[in-house]
Amino acid sequence: MKIAVTYENGQIFQHFGHTAQFKLYEVEDGKIVNAKVVDTNGSGHGALAGLLSALNADVLICGGIGGGAQMALAQAGIKLFGGVHGDADKAVEAFLANSLNYDPEAKCDHHDHRHGEGHACGDHGCGSNCGSHGCH
Repeated sequence: MKIAVTYENGQIFQHFGHTAQFKLYEVEDGKIVNAKVVDTNGSGHGALAGLLSALNADVLICGGIGGGAQMALAQAGIKLFGGVHGDADKAVEAFLANSLNYDPEAKCDHHDHRHGEGHACGDHGCGSNCGSHGCH
């Protein structure tokens, strides 16, 4: 089994569509046998599901994720565990122990949503807090 995690500096990156890296874990008999960091090379939301499919990922652990990306992952047969925060390695260990705290309703629903400030949330990086909705 291969588990991919949105990744930045050891932590789970909180916006699937903007992740610059995945950490890919190879698991055999319930144990991590290999792990490596893979660059996304600037792939956007739609291409990331294809990249994970090409990497033969079975599972994705991430923070926020939009509905379109969720559908693309489902079509690629990749099982999603969203709404996860914190250390990437510990999250994978928790997943393998069947104790991962995740949100099956994790959504990044702010794309193309206007706040009246003259910008769309999807126009800036996740470093900006755009109100009270997820992904940040």
